[in-house]
Amino acid sequence: MSETLSKLEAADFINRTFKPLPRSYGDALIDAALKNARIVCLSADLTPPTETDRFRDELPDRFHNVGIAEANMIGIAGGMARSGEIPFVHSFCAFVTKRCLDQITMQAAYPNLPVKIVGFLPGVATILGVSHQAIEDVALMRSVPNMMVLEPSGPQYHAAAVQLALEHDGPVYLRMKRPEKITEDPITQLPLAYGKGVVQRAGNDVTIIAAGLEVVEALGAAELLSHEGIDAAVVDMHTIKPIDRDLILERASATGAIVTAENHNVIGGLGSAVAEVLADAGIGLPFKRVGVQDHFCEGGSTDYLLKKFGLDSSAIAIACRELMKRKT
Repeated sequence: MSETLSKLEAADFINRTFKPLPRSYGDALIDAALKNARIVCLSADLTPPTETDRFRDELPDRFHNVGIAEANMIGIAGGMARSGEIPFVHSFCAFVTKRCLDQITMQAAYPNLPVKIVGFLPGVATILGVSHQAIEDVALMRSVPNMMVLEPSGPQYHAAAVQLALEHDGPVYLRMKRPEKITEDPITQLPLAYGKGVVQRAGNDVTIIAAGLEVVEALGAAELLSHEGIDAAVVDMHTIKPIDRDLILERASATGAIVTAENHNVIGGLGSAVAEVLADAGIGLPFKRVGVQDHFCEGGSTDYLLKKFGLDSSAIAIACRELMKRKT
């Protein structure tokens, strides 16, 4: 561990408390389950880290801990879905996608069953390192037919993400990031529309299209750029599949330059999806992808990792400046 990382981790530890973190996803799942008796919850022995402990305690007859057996969990979920239930299955992103892609494809997606796959620890954002970092999961899941891919940008959208998953009559991959800090005030839940991105900030010079935790970084980059006279728009592309093609094309026309920002490998993820929309429409414009540049990372605090691997607001701002030069 580097000296810099040690200092960051020490500061993070000092600032922690023993109060429970908000579990907006877990609460949203309970609320949905109380309204819909078909919803069941499965865990691969990661119940508290996936915010499903409240479900376990309050609806025990509809909770199933299958142990460290992700592929088996998907098979069980497929059978439950065929029997009329709506299973939400939970593990870390790296485990619930890569370890059981064949089961997802054949036992959930091919029969187009309502299996909702919920992964935590997205991208590089974990101290646990390469074994737990999912930088390929979006590429895998969006390539599977019938699969919807969702990545909300914060806990204020977790209830809406659960609702969108339920609206999709088929399999869903929900890529979740738990809050890392205690909040004294309750989190106000905001709505999302199926397959429609959210313009979080208007702008006329360049558009930053981001997903997940990169939305906050994109907003930070836009603020940095505003002091330089660069007017950057920020789009929260919470639904990566089906992606909001109309909004991408509108933003391309309005600003003539697009940067994508994702907590994922630049190959196959959000940046690739946006590039495909532009290419299919025959649009050529200054374009750049901010993300993991096709290499493995390492464990550490989220802030440290985003900075080291070029995913933070400063890196996004640099990409926007480069595009502005190309526009002129």
